[in-house]
Order: sequence, then C-alpha cells, then structure tokens
Amino acid sequence: MFIRKSLTPMLLVAAMVAGTSAAPPHFDHWETFSVGDGLPSNKVMCVMAMEDDVWVGTDHGLAIYDGERWVTYTSEDGLAHDVIMAVAEDSETGDMWIATMGGLTRYSAGRFDHYDQLNSGLVNNVIYSVVAHRGEIWTATAAGVSRYEIANDYWTIYDETNAPMHEIWCYGITASKDNVYVAVWGGGLLEFSLEREHWKHYRDPDGEMEIDLFLNDGLVHDIVTSVNVDDEDRVWVATYFGLSSYDGRKWRNFMDHDTPLISNFINFIKTNGRYCWIGSDNGLNATDRDNWWSYRVDSAGSKGLVTWNSQDGAEESFTTETIFPHNFILGICFQGDDIWVATEKGLARGRLSTAATDDASRPTLGKADQTDIHHNGSR
Repeated sequence: MFIRKSLTPMLLVAAMVAGTSAAPPHFDHWETFSVGDGLPSNKVMCVMAMEDDVWVGTDHGLAIYDGERWVTYTSEDGLAHDVIMAVAEDSETGDMWIATMGGLTRYSAGRFDHYDQLNSGLVNNVIYSVVAHRGEIWTATAAGVSRYEIANDYWTIYDETNAPMHEIWCYGITASKDNVYVAVWGGGLLEFSLEREHWKHYRDPDGEMEIDLFLNDGLVHDIVTSVNVDDEDRVWVATYFGLSSYDGRKWRNFMDHDTPLISNFINFIKTNGRYCWIGSDNGLNATDRDNWWSYRVDSAGSKGLVTWNSQDGAEESFTTETIFPHNFILGICFQGDDIWVATEKGLARGRLSTAATDDASRPTLGKADQTDIHHNGSR
C-alpha cells in the first residue's frame, strides 16, 4: 500500500547506510514544450538547466525559458550556427558556451562571440560537446579535441598526432575534479589527467564489433557516444551497444538482453548523485548499477509506462497520465527536483512523485541536484 510522504536526502543517506536500496527519483507528472509553446523546432538536441532559466538547443536555433516565456536566438543574432549541439556554463564567469555545427559561441554580458577554425584554435567547426572546467573550455569535435585556456587566450589541439586517438570523431566530453573524459566514436574512451597532462585510453578488450565475448572485461564497445562521472567518482560510458561503468578498479557492463536497460543504442547519459540517467532510442532509464527505473511512451503516444526493478529481483510497473513526447531521447538535465528531457519531438519537464512505499526495499524518493548537460550526438 502506498503512503503519502516526503523523503529527504538525509533519510536517503540513512537508508543506504542501513543497507536498504534507495531508488532513483520517480517522475510521474510531465509537462511538454513544443513549437507551439515557443521552441524554434521540435527536434531538441540538448538542454541545460540553471537555477532561474533553461537553455534549449534545437536544429533551428537556441531557446531560453525563464519559467514564463521563451526567447529564441539564431545565427542572425550572432550564433555560429543554427544547429545547437550542447550548452555549458562557466561557473567562474557566468558565461555560456554553445557548441554548434558551425563553430563555438560564447554568450557574455548580452553579446554573442563566435570561434571557428579561422579565428581560433578549434580543430574543427563541427562541435558535439563542450565543458567548462577550471578556467578552461574543452570541446569535442569531428576531428579531435580543442582546449582553450581563457586567461592566457591559448588553444591546444589534441588529435591522433599527440593523443591515443584511434579515431578523431569525438562525440562527448565531461570533467571530474582531476580528469577530463572524451567519448570517441569508434575509438573508445579517453581520460586526460589535468595534474600530469597525460592521456590514457580505454577500449573494448575483445575488439568485437557485434558481440561482447567476455562479461565485464572492460569497455563494452568502442563506439562511445557519451560519458559522465557520478558523485562516487564512477565513470559511466554510453555506447551504441550497451552501457559501461568503471569504479577505478573494475568494469561493469549492461546490455538490454540481460538487464532492465531499455535499449543498447544509447544517445546520451547524465549522472545525478550516484545514479546514471540513460537516454536511448527507446526511452529513459535510471540506475545505480543494481536498481533500475525505466520510462517509455506507450504505443498510443499518450501515457507513460514506468517500471521499477530492484536488486533483489522484484519488479513493479506503473502507468502515468503524462510522459515525455517521444522515446528517442537526446539530452537530460536536472533543475532542483525536476528533470528535463530533450527528444526528437519536443522537450519535457518531469516532476517528482510524492508517493513512496512503506517498504524500504521498494521505490523511495530522492532529491535531484541541479546540474548541466552536454549533448553527444544523435542517430
């Protein structure tokens, strides 16, 4: 029987210490946004939420939502290109960095400035992902990685000549406290140590493109589309053939035939706390490696199909009256207690459920942390 209650982050921690399995947040109320609401296009490539507003990249420009109205910008307003792949905030300056299919744009003090191969150290104008970290801007491009030291106005290019880059098509990029991680399409995962200025690479040990020969022997596949790091410093890696997680000692791999993963074809991942949220071509998952939520649009396209799978093998299914507009998911981010999901047919905001079970081994509630997003490409 369900009871109405609110579980605070402190209670979540207590539950984990006591040995119970705390579930990711359950989102059961969804609001959708489309062209009719103010978006420049329904194909939403990325979403980045801050405390007061939400930045949304589409294939026809940028839209900013202040909670009441949308304002849109295109290349006519100063963007490098109308196809927006990722948005990142520099927390030190408040500047916004926008990755596009035609270069990099900085929004600062109400002005757009753009960088390309002709006026900067960008290795390529097609930018899939961007991250701001320690006074530097890192971009993942179609021909390698560019690193911009803002204070020194200095650019460094990394490609197959100075990094273990077996392929140069870099789909995603993220940063932890000490490292920068790069998702390379066909080249596995790259790790750059900021302290040692040294690259390390991780690839699928069996080298098979169609099958995974040995369970948990390393990265599940070399076609890597997205990477993120959780609060426990575990690295999560998305591929078109499944999901991998690395805790610094051991790898764990997840595929749709032997776990609750909805699809092996993963477009994007985003961590929130100790959980990884997974956007695929067939819906949304969340997992801490042992417990799983799954969210999908039903066949009629009107209601949500939600499933909870706990580490002890229990399974529960729910139907929600609202859900995101499409199962092909391209971006995820969090704003306070809300989740934002970018899809190829519109944008959605999910609200946390207020219901929890009275059994600690069944779904409980958590509080999402504000975070950002960097899109890593689409099919």
